[in-house]
Order: sequence, then structure tokens, then C-alpha cells
Amino acid sequence: MSHTPENPGPGTTRIVAGETGKPKRKRTLEIALVAGLVLLIGAGAAVASSLSRSPETAPAAATADAGPATELRLGYFGNITHAPALVGVNKGFIAKDLGATKLSTQVFNAGPAAIEALNAGAIDATYIGPNPAINSYVKSNGQSISIIAGAAAGGAQLVVKPGINSAADLKGKTLASPQLGGTQDVALRAWLGKQGFKTSTDGSGDVSINPTENAQTLKLFQDGKLDGAWLPEPWASRLVLQAGAKVLVDEKDLWEKGEFVTTVLIVNKTFAAEHPATVQALLKGHVESVDWLNAAPAAEKATVLNDGLKAAAGKALPADVIDRSLKNIVFTTDPLAGTYRKLLQDGVDAGTTKQADINGIFDLTALNSVLSESAAGKKISAEGLGKD
Repeated sequence: MSHTPENPGPGTTRIVAGETGKPKRKRTLEIALVAGLVLLIGAGAAVASSLSRSPETAPAAATADAGPATELRLGYFGNITHAPALVGVNKGFIAKDLGATKLSTQVFNAGPAAIEALNAGAIDATYIGPNPAINSYVKSNGQSISIIAGAAAGGAQLVVKPGINSAADLKGKTLASPQLGGTQDVALRAWLGKQGFKTSTDGSGDVSINPTENAQTLKLFQDGKLDGAWLPEPWASRLVLQAGAKVLVDEKDLWEKGEFVTTVLIVNKTFAAEHPATVQALLKGHVESVDWLNAAPAAEKATVLNDGLKAAAGKALPADVIDRSLKNIVFTTDPLAGTYRKLLQDGVDAGTTKQADINGIFDLTALNSVLSESAAGKKISAEGLGKD
């Protein structure tokens, strides 16, 4: 029981109006009152500090398994690089495996916007590029997200006007990326830096980079207001086939064995701790989607993806765009964890993140549990950057 003026502890004299008491006892009460006031102020300050933290900086609260969630809110993009989401949602794989848990979806244009939604509690999991995931993990000191699976590798290119034939020709030009701090934005800035160009997040520098929504990038390029863009599929193919662009850099040429991750599946850490069964069900549907993409006939695959794109972005794509896009992408549940130290360094070089320890960013335990029940049964490694 706490001791207060209304409920004094043993050896403390209650002071009331008109009562003098002994000086020693009065001094004891004054000390107790001051100490209590200090503790109360300190507790209030701690609560205020906690309430003022953003989701990205607040430490994750201790949570316990609360059973399957009543709803899973899932984010993804209307891109071919997000085909496992397009297939999983539109063929019903994810909803089927979630069972009684309701599936709700939200479509984003680029990674930073999806991360904002995840950290604000508007969604629980999302398909996303690796760099925004890294950035969120770094900003939150490892408390915000876990990467729980890979989804796609490859499928990103720097496409430019026909008159641009080398990196040197880009000086003074204006290029686009999907969003500041997104995976293609980081790749573009890091690559330009290696070519000796200075860039800035405010658009200034030797080459101007204007983060622009993909559909708007296509229109601006067609109107002659952009010189090029570093884009994921199907947008790189759309600029080539529908706007006369040519490929200056295929990102696969910048990576060992040509392997680089384009899309991963991440989850809010608190949600994962509270609903591990729901996360495992999501991963089961995700694995089914990737397996379907790697086995389906080309014509059927194109039809399903176009249906998904129409639902996500409001418009289907020509067959040649789908075909070119798919030739540049590998669908895999492996997030290629061995590439993340380079991805982090690219973000540092681009000025969109800071140097940090990303050990712990992966939690592949649920994925490997699902894979152990599949025909392949291959365990995927976190390469020392988390649990597998």
C-alpha cells in the first residue's frame, strides 16, 4: 500500500489544520511528500515521452500470442514485381489459408508510403522493396518490422531517351524514380555516385532526380519532360515498348551472379508476436502463389496477372509488356539475405539511410516451417542477419 497524507504509514504523524506535532515528525512527512512528488513527476514524464514517440522510434511492447487475428491488412503494389501478391490475392490463395481471418488489402505506389502505413498501424504486413524495409528497421532500432520472406528478384532497369548512350551523357539531365528512399531510388543514386555524379535528395546536383509516381513518369517521358527513369517492372517495359525508351542499365549487371532482390514480404513485429498463426497462414498462401507463378503456363500466368493489375491499378497491360516484364524477373521466397549489407551501404551512399547494424532484420522461422512441409523443403538462410 502506498503512503499518502490521507493514508500515512507507520511512524508518520497525520498533520491537520491547527495541529503542531513534533518538529522531527513534521520534517519526516515533508521529506516523504517531496519524494512522492518527485516520483509522480518522473512517472508522468516517462508516460509523456512514451506517448510522444512515433511508431518508428518507440520500442516494441512485450506481447504474447493472442491467437489468430480477426483481420489481416495487407499492402502491395500494382507491379509485376509484386506478382506473388497479385496472384495470392486474386486467386484466393492467401484468403484460403487465412481461414476465418478476414483479408483486407491496400495498394501503394512505392515502398516509403507502405512503410508509413505499416508504422502508423494502418496495415499489418506488406510486399515491399528491400531498401524501405531496411530504412524502417534502422530508424526504429530494430523494433518496427521483420522481413519474413522473399517474393521477387530482378526486374529493374534504368531506361532513357534514345540519344543517351553512356553515363557521361546524363550530366544535367532529369531522371525519375518511384519515390525518395525507395529501392529503385536508392539504386539510381548509388549508381550515379559511382559514375562520379553528385545528387541530392532535393533534386539538385549533376543529375536531377525527381521521385515521381510510375504512371506519371510514363506520361512525362512520353511528353519529353523526363530523360529517363530507374523503374521496376512493368514500368521499365512500358517505357521501352510504349514510349520509345532504351535500356542504359539493367540492374542485374551490377550484382554478383545477376541476383538482386526486388520485393520482399515484411510484417509489423508487434502483430507477428501477437498473431504468429496468422503470419504462418499468410506465408503459406505466399508460398502457394510463388509456386503457382513458377509452374503456370505463360498464357494463364499473363491472364491472372492482368486481372490482378486491373484490380490493383485499374488497367490491364498489353501482352508484350507482360511478356517482357516476366523475362526479367525470378519469383522466389528467398529474400537473398546475403545482399543486404550492400543494400544498406547503397542507402548510406545515396543519403537516404544511415550506417547501422541490421542483424535481426530477418525472421525466416515461419517461412522455413511452411517450406519444410512443401515438396522442395529447402531451408532458406538469413545469412547471419536474423533467425532462420
